[in-house]
Amino acid sequence: MADKIIMYGADWCGDCRRSKAFFDEHNVDYDYIDITDNQEAVDYITDLNDGQRRIPTILYPDGTIQIEPSNAEMATAIAPQDDKVIVYGATWCPDCRRAKQFFTDNHVNFDWIDITDNDEAIAYVEEVNNGNRSIPTIIYPNGTIQVEPSNAEMAEAVGIVKQNSNKTYDVIVVGGGPAGLTSAIYTSREGLSTLIVDAHSLGGQVAITQVLDNFPGFPMGISGAQFADDMEQQARRFGVDIVQGEPIAHISRENDIITVTAQSGQTFKGRSVIVATGSKYRRLNVAGESDLIGTNVHFCATCDGAFYKDKDIVVVGGGNSGFEEGLFLADKFAKSVTIVEYMPEVKASQILQNEVAEKDNISVVTNHAVQEFVISDGRLDHIAVQDRATGEMLQWQTDGVFVFIGLSPNSAFLPETIERDQWGFVIADDKFQTSLDGVFVAGDVRVGSTKQAVSAAGEGATAAMMVRQYLTSHPMKDNSVVDEELVAVGD
Repeated sequence: MADKIIMYGADWCGDCRRSKAFFDEHNVDYDYIDITDNQEAVDYITDLNDGQRRIPTILYPDGTIQIEPSNAEMATAIAPQDDKVIVYGATWCPDCRRAKQFFTDNHVNFDWIDITDNDEAIAYVEEVNNGNRSIPTIIYPNGTIQVEPSNAEMAEAVGIVKQNSNKTYDVIVVGGGPAGLTSAIYTSREGLSTLIVDAHSLGGQVAITQVLDNFPGFPMGISGAQFADDMEQQARRFGVDIVQGEPIAHISRENDIITVTAQSGQTFKGRSVIVATGSKYRRLNVAGESDLIGTNVHFCATCDGAFYKDKDIVVVGGGNSGFEEGLFLADKFAKSVTIVEYMPEVKASQILQNEVAEKDNISVVTNHAVQEFVISDGRLDHIAVQDRATGEMLQWQTDGVFVFIGLSPNSAFLPETIERDQWGFVIADDKFQTSLDGVFVAGDVRVGSTKQAVSAAGEGATAAMMVRQYLTSHPMKDNSVVDEELVAVGD
């Protein structure tokens, strides 16, 4: 029996080229035998396949034989031989960067495969995720596959044991976007022990913004990813503890202590909390949308635009976000972009309207409403659009749809004791304190916020100063709290 993998194939065979590329990307040792003009190899393949000449035919050292396998099947076959974790992702994906950082920080041996401009890797990600283009997709040596996992889930997969901390922080900031990071920088500089807990990776929506062009102090603009990284470094320089990949399930108060409980069960204790969880993209809530999210319906051009090279795209939403993302898609990836706005006039700034007007591959359609995403064989076939002026129903053929119609607050985890408005935005007084004593709010999740990075940072600073005043007037009654180091993953 061979002591390495043997692959029978031919250069003119697309699946053979895909299989070779898969093994090459994973540094798998194998011998390749081209059956072209090789009668002995042809006869051998014919015998193995009951008289059929099917390639690739792959023989593994343990005797396993695979005929025309998918990438997922090959990944399962090589997993026992490969002691590395394999991460499929992209540098523009914040959660992918978080996963890489987690494995690096915890000394986990892993291979990184960037799917950008890598059609075979994209195909594999889609295959693993039933057609969805979800990253990071992580394969473990035992064959386990995780898609967009939290740090807690990755820790469990690689056998890292977590413990709850006995430390009571002066301030726990829930959310690591501009508001949360600014809050933490301010409180930590004031000498207050500070912890940030973020459900995903730091930066929030800013981190996936292509260019932050209107934040003061950056005359040439700055990429969202770089901006988020710089803020993180600044927070760490002032001694902020950071835990990423821990979605929060609940916040409760008992006497002087507020407990923040993660979905994983891990708990964090503090004398005060700043909720800075931001918001998420609003959906159209029409037929077919939910079934296609991650496949043909998206909410982040930076994240998913690479899947639409030379494709036709529809962008829903005629505000600044829709125009900015439409420009990015048209410049970087798409063959054509159609921006559709529900109202008779677009709401984007005149500067953006002028930029769009100069693009030959962008068109703008107003006073039209997307009514349905029509699905065929699990994929988007077309979208049903109504002309609101005439009532006529139209069928638009498109490869993908990006939706930018506003934001909804990330506030569902909050207890009923924290008052919210009818849309779920958190209500606060003039000191940014919520209806639960010791819990403050800043940024996009707050009622009345302007949904801008610069104002979120300003609110974060203001909330931090209000917290300082609160803690000064609410000294700890119980000084017996044990102050130990935080033991958690991903910090």
